[in-house]
Amino acid sequence: MLRKTRKRESDDAIRASVMKEIAKPRMARSVKIAELTLDTTRIPEDPSVTMPGTVDKIISASRPSQPEKAQISVGGADRGYQNLRIENLLTDEHGDDVRLTKGAHVEVTVTAGPKT
Repeated sequence: MLRKTRKRESDDAIRASVMKEIAKPRMARSVKIAELTLDTTRIPEDPSVTMPGTVDKIISASRPSQPEKAQISVGGADRGYQNLRIENLLTDEHGDDVRLTKGAHVEVTVTAGPKT
C-alpha cells in the first residue's frame, strides 16, 4: 500500500507539470527567435572563443611595401591550425602602434560573424 501512495504522488506531480506546460501559449520557433532579437534588454553577442598563444618568430618583409609578420602558435587548436601569421603592426588601448616580440604571450580571440 505504501508503494501505491508514492507512485500516485509522483504521477500527480508529472500530471501537474504537463498541465502547466499545456497551459502555456504555443509559439513557432521563428516567432521565439524574433521575440529574442526584438528584446531591448537582451544584448546579443556573437559566439567567440579565446585561446592562449605564443609568438614563435617574427618574419621580416620580403619587399618594403609588405608589412612584417608575426607567427603565433596557438595552444588547443587542431594540428593544421596551430600556427597563425598576422601583420606585426597592432594598436594598443591608447591608439599607439605596437609590435609583437618573439616569445610574447598573447590571447587569440576568434569571433563568428552574424548569419547571413
